[in-house]
Amino acid sequence: MAARVVIVTGASRGLGRGLAIALAATGWDVIADARSSADLDAALGSLANVTIAAGDVTDAGHRSELIALAATKGRLDALVNNASQLGPSPQPALADYPLEELRRVYEVNVLAPLALIAAALPLLEASAGRLVNVTSDAGSEAYPGWGGYGSSKAALEHASKVLAVEHPALKVYWVDPGDMRTAMHQAAYPGEDISDRPAPEERVPALLRLLSEELPSGRYAAGDLLEAGAES
Repeated sequence: MAARVVIVTGASRGLGRGLAIALAATGWDVIADARSSADLDAALGSLANVTIAAGDVTDAGHRSELIALAATKGRLDALVNNASQLGPSPQPALADYPLEELRRVYEVNVLAPLALIAAALPLLEASAGRLVNVTSDAGSEAYPGWGGYGSSKAALEHASKVLAVEHPALKVYWVDPGDMRTAMHQAAYPGEDISDRPAPEERVPALLRLLSEELPSGRYAAGDLLEAGAES
């Protein structure tokens, strides 16, 4: 039986890196995306069943490259849209948000994932595959200073809901991983000690559940998935 194929964006560090490593270890054929080829190679280059594809997900040519790689493997079983743009650090009030920076946040967090999903749909539908969009509680709750990033994630969440209705043959998940000890989280809180946050690898089993179990399409919090998994 051919290995299942997955595209993971933002795979050179944090949650994306941890997920790519875990999927490769369980037999998935991983197409790993991030902007830096050097970072991808350092993070995942030693893994035999990982294909490194460096580029910017906002670039149409790079998105086409990702889909072409999946097509050469003959299938695409899952797409994980994990790449995200935080925006300015420290986070500004929404009324003070530089519009050019906000456009970049929306390009990375909303428009690029939607464009990649559109390109991937024929392959995903052929395999009755899974779509995982990584969101945030900032997309469902109002936090001061999180208006740019949070509103982009809210847009991605609503788009995910619509995709789930429009493509019922797919499993469509939008998942809040919760606070993690990552470079992005540190950038959101410059100068603060975030050592009490869990490492992103601790949240990976939650995403593995979405990619391996028959859970219904919908919104999930990683903490809830981990707790339910521990009880079962």
